[in-house]
Order: sequence, then C-alpha cells, then structure tokens
Amino acid sequence: MRSRHAAALVAPVLSSLALSLSLFAACGGSDSDLPTPSLADVGLPDADASADAAHDSTVDARPETGDDGATEAASDTVDDTAADTADAADSADTAAPDTADTAVPDTAPPPMPIVCETGAALTIRLVAGNVSSGNNQSYDPGHGGRILKALRPDVVMIQEFNYGANSTPEIASFVTRYLGADFTFARGTGQIPNGVLTRFPILGSGEWTDASVSNRAFVWARIDIPGPRDLVAVSVHLLTSSSSNRNAEATQLAGYLRANVTDGAYVAIGGDFNTDTHAEPAFSAFSSVVVTGGPWPADQAANGNTNASRAKPYDYVLASAALDVQQVPLSLGGGTFGAGIVFDTRVFTPIAALVTAGDPDAVLATDSAASNMQHMAVARDFAVACP
Repeated sequence: MRSRHAAALVAPVLSSLALSLSLFAACGGSDSDLPTPSLADVGLPDADASADAAHDSTVDARPETGDDGATEAASDTVDDTAADTADAADSADTAAPDTADTAVPDTAPPPMPIVCETGAALTIRLVAGNVSSGNNQSYDPGHGGRILKALRPDVVMIQEFNYGANSTPEIASFVTRYLGADFTFARGTGQIPNGVLTRFPILGSGEWTDASVSNRAFVWARIDIPGPRDLVAVSVHLLTSSSSNRNAEATQLAGYLRANVTDGAYVAIGGDFNTDTHAEPAFSAFSSVVVTGGPWPADQAANGNTNASRAKPYDYVLASAALDVQQVPLSLGGGTFGAGIVFDTRVFTPIAALVTAGDPDAVLATDSAASNMQHMAVARDFAVACP
C-alpha cells in the first residue's frame, strides 16, 4: 500500500479569486499577465464564458464515436472557427507570455532520484482520464468513476468533467463517491470542462484560457504533496482538428507555465492530447516545461495506445524534469508496470484483484467497453519524499 500524506487535508476547494491571485503573485506573476481564474462552481461565469456557453449550445454535445472521435472532431471544428473570430479580440490577454525573458521551471542543478537512507520513499500516483461515457459526455453512467476508483489515484487530471446538473454539491458527491471524502477538486468552465482532483490540500487553483477553443480551458491546481516541493497539476484537452492547432495550444500552455511556475515546484500536464503519434509538434512545445520522451505507459499486452479502438496515443501524464526522474514502477492488482499503466478493463487481469467485496462501485471488466467510452485512463507513480 502506498504511503499517504500525513498533514490534515483541506476540505473546501480553494478557488476564490483572491487566493488564485496571491498564488500567482508568489510565483512571480502579476494580475495583468494572467487571465482571471474562473471556476464553474464559484459564482456566475463572466461575459466571455456566457458567450461561449451560448455558442456551445449550438454544438453537438455527443461524445466521440468510432475509432477516431468523429463527433468530437465535428464539435471541435465548429469551435475552431468560432475561436478564430471570437478570441481574436482577446488575443492580447490570452496569448502565451513572451518566452525570451521568462523563467523555466526546474532551473536548479540537474535533478537526481530520491534515495532514502531508511524505508521506502513516499510515492504519489498521477492519473489522466477522459473516461466519460454515454450520450452526454458525462460521468453519469458510472463507468468512468469506477475506472478512476480502481486506479487508486492521488491526483487526477480529468476531462469532460460533467455530472448531474453540474452543481457544486453534485460534483462533490461524484468525487466523494468514487474517490473518497478526503478528495477535493478544482473544476473549470465550459461545455466539457477540465478538472483536477486530489487527496492532498489544494493551495490555489484556477484556469488559463485556451485561445484555440471556447468550450474548455486549461485547469490548474497547486497541490501540497508530501515533500519539500508543491505540485502544479494542469488538466488539458487538446483539439482533434489538426496537429497544428494542438501545437498552438501546447505552445500557449507552456508559456503560461514558464511565466507562473518559477519557484521550483513540480509540474504535471495530464489529459487528452488527441495526438496521432508521439512525434507531433505539440510535444516539442511541451518539452520546455515537461519531459516528453518515452518509455510510455502500457497495458498488460504492451499496448500504449489509449483511444477507444486502442490504435492511437491520445492520453498522457507528462512531468517536469525534477519529477520525471523520480518515476517508479507502478503496482496494481499484483502486477507491475515499469513506465506506468494504460488501464483497459477488458485487458487488465485479474480484474477481481481490484474489487472489494460488497462495493457497489467496484470496477467491472466491461467498463472500458461502455457505449461512447472516450479513452483509456493513464497512470504513473513518482517518489516524492523520504519517510
């Protein structure tokens, strides 16, 4: 069993504007540099979000179908066109910061693995999951919740984070039901919002505008994980439309991170990249803030692809150099996965090893085959501190 953080957990979500701005100030940013954080579960959306919501109401909300996400691609194509016009006026606010004079995370001496004199290092499990299912790009059917629960995560970077009517109590009930009462969350705005869930205290959270699309944003949370460094986790959902659009999104997000994470905190980018290969230009853009090379997580059949048909590598957990060097083999259900796991319930065996008797929300072997299941979840383990 993996060790857990000893500090008391903060139950509420720290998503207020004041806390978000104080976090950015501490990291070297300023109010004028940043889009205003806006979480869907706090107050009313701003005017831009309202306009986006009106636009999104015309978009087909059905999830990906078939092998390559034809319906999501259609939705993204509509958003691409709208973004080219609607976001142009805001380009001064949403463009990535100038990289020439911004600090890069982990500029300390080359990172070294943690070696503990006594006892095993404390580890954390990071999970990326676009595992919504059914006809409404939501977690209502239960398949995605059971999948996340079976992975026993410490931090989840989730996509298409819809549940019930999306009220704060309903979202909280989902998190508690499937992950536990010790988990808190940050959830973004939009038709198919991103989110970050964690069992550790969230010190600050918010979202950065994705200038390429109007129905979601980059959602971040600074998390007080065990050890001397915080973790800044970012949940992303890149466009299906083209590799050039994904590269633009990755370039923008890398700029946000360079500008705002300058204190040596670990960085993790997790989510649905919609990438056709590991060699897309987006990975070059991301490489300024996280490690983008393999080896890659895989299932028990050594398949590292994560889309519904298991033919393309859509989903990732990428870590900054100081964290990536701390990766350790992931153990789950009696198996060991050296580079992390792509979790497909149809492939994982024995699935019974992940089931607690009498648990009504225990994972099922058929969950990954659910109607309109988006992708497979990805998980990686990292050592972060000595006991």
